Amino acid sequence: MVKQQKLDAVEALKKRIEAARVIGMLDMHKLPSKQYQEINKKLRDEVEFVMVNKTILLRALEGASKAKIKDIEKLVPTQPALVFTKLDPFKFYMRASKMKSPTYAKEGDLTDEEILVSAGPTGLMPGPVISEFAKVKIPAGVEEGKISVKKDTLVAKKGDAISKDLANILRKLKIQPVKVGLKIVAVYDDGSIYMDDVLSLAGQGYVDQMAACHQKAMNLSVASGYPTKSNIGLLLAKAYRESQALGSLVKTDVPAEAAAQAEAPAAETPTETGKSE
Repeated sequence: MVKQQKLDAVEALKKRIEAARVIGMLDMHKLPSKQYQEINKKLRDEVEFVMVNKTILLRALEGASKAKIKDIEKLVPTQPALVFTKLDPFKFYMRASKMKSPTYAKEGDLTDEEILVSAGPTGLMPGPVISEFAKVKIPAGVEEGKISVKKDTLVAKKGDAISKDLANILRKLKIQPVKVGLKIVAVYDDGSIYMDDVLSLAGQGYVDQMAACHQKAMNLSVASGYPTKSNIGLLLAKAYRESQALGSLVKTDVPAEAAAQAEAPAAETPTETGKSE
């Protein structure tokens, strides 16, 4: 792109930014073309996606005069895209965040949930591939001429990074553990900028956040022993468990000699003359 073409592209993008009220900033890194096309098709009546060059986008933002629009310059990712829409930012986020589809994992991907490889036949023929199972600690053997997984195996926990070896074996097993969709960095709405952590509270996200806060407050009140109408049952149950645990540590076995002395009648106290009264 020659210099004049770049200048024209910057000016055209700046005008679009100036005219829009709601602008979404997307990170397109690692979003497969197939998934992008599917999302674009579903939202095309309400959302317009614009793939942009990072340098051109930064120049357009720098020249725009909208209130606080320059504040999103520092949020521009390496592979950006813009969204122009008339939807409320939270409504747009809720709709877009639900449009995720499964895909094969790649090296370095982080898991959204744990990955379990179930026991049973794989359909794979015996050969060098069986050593690949061993590399990722999946017990496998040959049964009826095909490789079979011997037992259910947890190969990754939530948040784990996928290794190259694990990504290869999951693909061969036709397991698609990664869900991909739009990565919404922020949404600009007439002078206000909403980040991902705020947008994610929309809908069920807000309910989940409130439930988590309630649980943390309840745990704190019980741990500190502060009684309330809501936690009194938990406090009593906790006290009971602790008393039971304490009771199990107390030795109840009394030596036979000590028991006999405890059960014997008390001796009479002698008088000054040595005779009992």
